[in-house]
Amino acid sequence: MKNTPEIILTLIFCCQFTTTQAQYTDVINSNRPGASQSAFSVGTKVLQFELGPYLVEEKRNVYPNYEVTGYGVDFSVHYGIWKEALELNIQGTYQNDTKSYNSNSALENKRSNFKNFNIGAKYLVYDPNKNKDDKPNIYSYHANRGFKWASLIPAVSIATGVNFDSKNNPYTAVKVEGLSFRGTLITQNNFAGGWVLVTNLTLDRIGSDQRDLNYILSLTHSFNSKWVMFGETQGIKSDYYADNLFRFGAGYLLSKNLQLDTALTLNTKDTPSVINLSFGASYRIDRHDTSN
Repeated sequence: MKNTPEIILTLIFCCQFTTTQAQYTDVINSNRPGASQSAFSVGTKVLQFELGPYLVEEKRNVYPNYEVTGYGVDFSVHYGIWKEALELNIQGTYQNDTKSYNSNSALENKRSNFKNFNIGAKYLVYDPNKNKDDKPNIYSYHANRGFKWASLIPAVSIATGVNFDSKNNPYTAVKVEGLSFRGTLITQNNFAGGWVLVTNLTLDRIGSDQRDLNYILSLTHSFNSKWVMFGETQGIKSDYYADNLFRFGAGYLLSKNLQLDTALTLNTKDTPSVINLSFGASYRIDRHDTSN
């Protein structure tokens, strides 16, 4: 049935460093430089800012031919409240660009607006490692370093939010305006050796004329306590826009509360082709409450 994925997601919504026992970590737990959300929150009384300026270039080589050049910024604010499993957040992307049509008239259209702006919350539904007695095997070095089948069971979170779209927004469908809703199902597996697998399945702009079905699959690897690299794929499907994006990048832990990052985003089609280069930072104000 055509709308089965949307129905399943709606029912679910309605009914890259983490610890194994709680949400809070001794060092900053940033969602950057990828576009996915981790299953774990920042921790109670932790206020975290994530910012990523970027340059963008798009080219469409079939009619109507056009080029887009400009810049933008991805941003988010996260705050852990009430319980370790709960996080409130604000997320968005603002872009300013020029869309040039390759025709005899050489028409240029200067654009600027929020591509998305969302206020929401995230809640950890299931943590497979909570209250788990995972003591090391003192008799076997290889048993401690080897693959654990239990790591195939992911942590699961649900995120919901409200979108705000202004009238005549050049980055949305014509009739999209005002409030709509977003729901995301998040899973996260923490494997041995510093590997983390995160999946996001999102139904966006519910209740508007532009419902977007979006998935992200992100794989992260930490080489040491400072460096992390990642690769991810993102699929977007709607009547207004569809794409498959690939993103690669790295993050560097400058201090326990500050991370720097960079990433390259591209696709494999020409309707349009996309290249996006970003540089970002994540910073937290840590007043974590251990009573939760």
